[in-house]
Order: sequence, then C-alpha cells, then structure tokens
Amino acid sequence: MIRGERGSASRVVAWWRRRSRWTRLASGAVVAAAAGLVLASGLDRTFPLPMERLNDLSVVVTDRKGQPLRVFPTRDGAWRLPGDRAQVASIYLDLLLAYEDRRFYAHPGVDPLAVLRALGQDLAAGRVVSGASTLTMQVAHLLEPRPRSLLGKGRQVARALQLEWHFDKRQILDMYLTLAPFGGTLQGIEAASRSWFGKAPADLTVAEAALLVALPRQPSRLRPDRDPLAVTRARDAVLARAVAAGLLDPARAAQARGEAVPTGRQPFPGLAPHLTAAVRRAAPGLSVIQTTLDGDLQRAVEGLARRLLPTLLDGAGMAILVVDNHDATVLAHLGAPDYGAAQRLGWIDMVNAPRSPGSTLKPFIYGLGFDEHIVHPDTVIDDVSTRFGDYAPRNFDKAFHGPVTAAEALQRSLNIPAVEILDHLGPLHFVDALARVGVRLRLPRGDDAPGLPIALGGVGVTLRDVTTLYSALARGGKVMALRDRVAAPPAASVPLFSAESAAQLLDILRGASAPPGMMPSVIRAGRVAVALKTGTSFGFRDAWAVGVTPRFTVGVWVGRPDGTPSPDRMGLSQAAPIVYQVFDLLPGESPVAPPLPPPPVPVLLAHLAPARPQGPIRLPDPNRLQLTFPVRGSVIELSHPDGGWDALAIQATGGRRPLSFLVDGRPVGAPSRERDAEWQPAHAGPIRVTVIDADGRSDAAEVEVR
Repeated sequence: MIRGERGSASRVVAWWRRRSRWTRLASGAVVAAAAGLVLASGLDRTFPLPMERLNDLSVVVTDRKGQPLRVFPTRDGAWRLPGDRAQVASIYLDLLLAYEDRRFYAHPGVDPLAVLRALGQDLAAGRVVSGASTLTMQVAHLLEPRPRSLLGKGRQVARALQLEWHFDKRQILDMYLTLAPFGGTLQGIEAASRSWFGKAPADLTVAEAALLVALPRQPSRLRPDRDPLAVTRARDAVLARAVAAGLLDPARAAQARGEAVPTGRQPFPGLAPHLTAAVRRAAPGLSVIQTTLDGDLQRAVEGLARRLLPTLLDGAGMAILVVDNHDATVLAHLGAPDYGAAQRLGWIDMVNAPRSPGSTLKPFIYGLGFDEHIVHPDTVIDDVSTRFGDYAPRNFDKAFHGPVTAAEALQRSLNIPAVEILDHLGPLHFVDALARVGVRLRLPRGDDAPGLPIALGGVGVTLRDVTTLYSALARGGKVMALRDRVAAPPAASVPLFSAESAAQLLDILRGASAPPGMMPSVIRAGRVAVALKTGTSFGFRDAWAVGVTPRFTVGVWVGRPDGTPSPDRMGLSQAAPIVYQVFDLLPGESPVAPPLPPPPVPVLLAHLAPARPQGPIRLPDPNRLQLTFPVRGSVIELSHPDGGWDALAIQATGGRRPLSFLVDGRPVGAPSRERDAEWQPAHAGPIRVTVIDADGRSDAAEVEVR
C-alpha cells in the first residue's frame, strides 16, 4: 500500500518536471491567487466594514409631496441625510468625477495611474503636492477615520478594495454623497445643498455645484460663512478644471464665476414639530418618514397662528387641525403656535390633549336622536327651566326661549333641548356609540358612569377626536380614524348614524351664526357654505370651533394649556374667526346641490315631551309674572372647583318692567328692565328668591344652596 502511494507521487513529480517553466509559473500564480482569495476572505470576515456612520442617518419627516417638514440630527449631532445620485443635478456628478476621480468607474478602488502621477509630482517637488485618493478611498476614510500616516493610508487602501468587493460603483458613489463633509456638522450633499443654498441637490446651478465639489477638500477652512474669498477661489478652480476637461465651455464657466457665494447657513425646516416628533417615535428605524401633510398649507397655518398670537391673552395658545374628508388624511397639524415657549407651554400638543368640549358634541346627540326617531329637525322642544333629577342646566345667555324646533335649538346651541334629547337617548348609549367608532370620552375623575352634563362639555375629549367626528358628517355619518402617515393604510369607515341624519345636521349647521364682523361663508365669493359649530367650556377655559365643507374639516381650539379660565374666551368670538381664516387658505370648492326638502314630521315627533315627569310645562306667559329659575324646591350647587362660589342666576318671564329681584328680602341690585339678575352667595343653606314687577305682582321660590 505504501509502495503504491510512493509510486503515484513519483509520477506527479515527473509530470511536473516535464511541464514548461511558463506553465509552472502560471500554475503557481493560480495557486497563489487562490490562497490570496482565501486569505482576503478570511480577513474580510475578521475585519468587517465599519458601516455604523452610514447607518446613523438624520431622520427626515416629509410632507405628502416628499418635501422636508423637519430634520432631526443624528446621535452624534450631525446633519447627515441619505444621498442618492438619482436625486442630484447631473452637473454636480460630472464636476465631482472630473475634479476628484476621473477613472472612478474603471479602477478597483485604487487608481495606479493616479498613484504614479502623485509620486512623480511629489519627487519632483521634494514635498507632497498631490494626492492619489479615489472616491472609494475617501469613502473608506469617512467610514473609518484614521490619522494620516503610512499605516493609516495602507488601511485606507485595504478598506477601499474591501468596499469594491462588496458594493458596486453606484452604491459607493451614494455613500460618498451621504458622508462627505461640507463644513461644521453638515454631511452629505442633501444636507449641504439645503443648508447652504436652501434647495434640493437636483436644483443646483453650475456655480453651486462647483462650490459643493470644492468644499469637502477642506470643509473647515472653506466654509462660506467663514472665508467667502477662499471658497470662491476653490470653486473657480473646479470650474477651470471642468473647462480643461471639456465639460464646460468658457462662457458658461465665466457666468458661474460671477455668482456670489452664500454668506451663511439656512436653518433646516421645523414645520409641524409636534406631529413630526410623534411620527418619528412611532416609526423607529426609518430615516425618511412621509406624512400626509401639505407642506405649503402647514407653513401657511403656522404663519397665521404667529400673526394671531399677539391677539391672545397672556399664556393662551391655540391648536388647529385640517382634514381632507375624502380619505381622512391630516393636511395641517398645529399643536401650539410657538413650540417650546415656556410661557404658553408650547411643547404640549393641544391637538391631542383632552379638554372639555363645551357644546361641540351636541350635533352628534341630535344625529343619534334623529336616527332613533326620538326627534326630528322640526320637532318642537320646550326650552324652559327644567330639572333632570338634581341637574338643572341653564342656557349660555341665562334665558329661556320657550318652544323651539330642534333645528333652531341646535343652531342657537341651546342647552335644555340638547340635555332633553340626551335624557331620552341615554348618556351611556351616547358614550358607547362614540366608542364604537373609535372616539373615547374621558369622564371626570370619580365618575363611574356618564351623566347628562356630557351634553354641555362635562367630559374630556381631544381636538383630533372632535375633528374626526365632524369629518364624518361629510361622509354620510361614516367615521374614519384620521391618518397622518402615507404608509399607514386607510382606516375602515364605521357608521355613527345614517347619511340622512348627517345631511340634516350639515344643513342645520350651515345656518349657524357667523363670527362677529365676518360675513356668512355662503355669500363669500368663491366659497361654499361652511357648516359651523362652536363651543365654550365651563369657566371659559376652552373655546372651540369646527367647520365642515364637502371636502375639508377645520377644527380649532383656543385656551390656556394649564386650564386657567378667561372671562372673554368664547368659541364664536375666539375660535370661529380662525376657522374662517383657515378656510381662506384652502382651495375653493364647487357649490353643492341644495338639500332636498325634509319629509313631513311624524305625528309622534311633533313635540318632544320630557323623558321624566316635570309637572305642568311652564311656558313663558307675557301676561303673567313667573320666576323661571331657580325652580321651587331645587338644590343648587354653586361651589367653584377653584374655591369660592359661582353666582346664582335668577331669571323671570312676563310681568311689567322694571323688575325687582330679592333674596331673603334683600334687593339684588336696583330695579331693572332686564329679566335676569345674578346673586353672589356667601354661605350654604336655604334661601327664598322673589321677583316683583312694576304692578306689584310677585312670584317666589324656596331653594337650597350648596
């Protein structure tokens, strides 16, 4: 067996000796190359490319057209945006290759001809006058910065070969466009172009492109804001090289040399700061996040808010949300007018902060009442002093208006009719109906079940949810969750009530009062009618207004984020004008067809009787003096959450004026031609309220104040 093996080996050696010297050399080269490949593969696995900086990119949040809304710096504080050769002006790429690496697409990462040229020039001059770094070698240095030494240059060459092994030329060029330094914390052509020139790299002129080709050579010394003369000379050198290479004709280069260089950096955009921060948190790992916002509209809305800011009280802010009704996408999102301002708590996103909605939920009480045949737009409801157990609501104007239709009650935002409908509907049923379509109401602390006060704002809800509900009116009562990212799939539409009820509500709200000093939208040139609803929360803490057209919904909140009350903050005067001004920023819409006349009111819906016994209905009688509030035998809570006492409203109808009001026999102010007065209690307990008219007729009620 051993002899056989030796015989075989002898035959191999004899065969090898019979080969020619050149054949042996070639075979040895193949063996050496194979061994080299094995060694290189092992080194590649042992020392993988350091790609950390390339993977640590600035997050860019864009609008629906891909234009940046906000740019976030990297972990190391750099502005490093992804580079893409397809998104860069071709003149920049041509100038870059002509100036930095003419044989980029031909060499394997190291250019032997450039090395020989550099050695010859350096030997002739007796010093280093020229380098031989290719773009691939520059990328290697940017990925793994090393001191400039012979050993460092050797590592750079090895990394360049490693890059060419793993990536093609286009990918390596994109790496350069991402990592190249352009002064300070600017890295990459995208960040440089937008910061120095305020434009995308695709829009660079010849002069701008030449400047950005020159800048990475010495990014600290050649910064335009530090030494405009030095960067001008460097730019002109790039242009001269381009003329010599035949890329530019002398006339075009001369024109480019005549352009001034920038003297300062332009800030990166910071639009929609609350929303952009939220979508960044919701999409970790993405370097580019596209939102549904319209960048031009967002910029206009933020400008409007800044102009209105001086008109607000100290510490007050606002929130604005604009929605496209067709697909429930958010077009503009303003969480605060001055992001980060301590005085106004500007870092709080008031679009998503729960607040008391005032009367803004009333239309949805009516809509569900329409669907369940509790009420019809023409149903008569008695707006009179009414007790609902221990709850005795009153209107905003402190008066009662007698029999009114449901449509009129909603247009005038009367409180008693809304509470009456909710009493028939059931507060729990109403809250559950909103929950089914994705809108969650926050009950006051300590409340286990919803009560009738939710009709007048006794609950917490966000502007986003309120706007979501109003947007559904334009889709026939179908609610869709709002979408603010292009990548998010559209939400399913869930009906809250019928299309007929939604159309009736829109028709009613189009007849609501316009803000003071503004024309109704129906007669404004080029505008369709806006269905408007306003709301004011208890203590004037929150002013709301929401406007709906077939295409858009605009929601506005005004108030102090800390909940401080303000005596003059009302939805109609504070928030509604902003709704109209935002609609002026939106494109016009085609007028909608007039609604069909409503069907006759069913007999059973002609008049809405109270859901609970009230005794005889006390309708206003102009010939009879009546004390309509407070109601006899009622218990009235007047304590204020902030301490102290709320005033007791006293109201009367009929009789001949002037009227005199008394509490426990003491006059409340002087006799007046008004039919109401306010009495400020000092302590709890039973009181007797009396009204006396000019003929001496009187009416009285005994109540208890708590």
